[in-house]
Amino acid sequence: MKAVLILSGGVDSSTLLYYLLSKGYEVSAITFIYRQRHSKEVEFAKKLVEKAKKFGKLEHRVVDISSIHDLISKGAITGEDGIPEGFYTEERQKATIVPNRNMILLSIAVGYAVKIGANEVHYAAHKSDYSVYPDCRKEFIKALDTAIYLGNLWSPVELKAPFVEMTKSEIVSLGLKLGVPYELTWSCYRGEERPCLTCGTCVERTEAFLSNGIRDPLLNEEEWRKAVEIYKGFKENVPRG
Repeated sequence: MKAVLILSGGVDSSTLLYYLLSKGYEVSAITFIYRQRHSKEVEFAKKLVEKAKKFGKLEHRVVDISSIHDLISKGAITGEDGIPEGFYTEERQKATIVPNRNMILLSIAVGYAVKIGANEVHYAAHKSDYSVYPDCRKEFIKALDTAIYLGNLWSPVELKAPFVEMTKSEIVSLGLKLGVPYELTWSCYRGEERPCLTCGTCVERTEAFLSNGIRDPLLNEEEWRKAVEIYKGFKENVPRG
């Protein structure tokens, strides 16, 4: 089995990489540079791949598509807006949407899959993304899978998102069983030297590890204590009912 994987360097796609290798897939991973604010994730993706190579056949390509930045520059990740804090389910987190990102990245991945003879393209959309990111929903996946089939009739490629019904906490639970080195993953949207602990992706990450009863391996003990305090503070301020 041969698959192309979009690997961001974050918790979800890193877990998916280890999942595919555990299933015996030959994986061709692609990490994209599109002038995202948190480009630090690219370096973490490289480190993770080096660690994962001993578990199966794996190649990794870093693809620079930053020339499209001006076309999609909007919001907090590729534009000038500030990074919102709090939970992903909150309305203000829509500022982190990158216009048409997954459609663009998946289209490139499909072209690469056709070239190398891989019949599957995987990405790590999951249930926790549903409320904010339309391009992580089952409806989008089904529609794009149909379009991919129609556009590549002579070289069929299937779009797969194995985690689409899983929360991030469940993904971390799976990753812990698979031995994913989460200390080699990066989530923070600010892309500074250390995670900010307050942006949506940091808070969601804290929740995922906390619910699994384990400290986030990327954080030292003091950072973890602070992350949990921040998470609980946001949790207390979530409107009830």
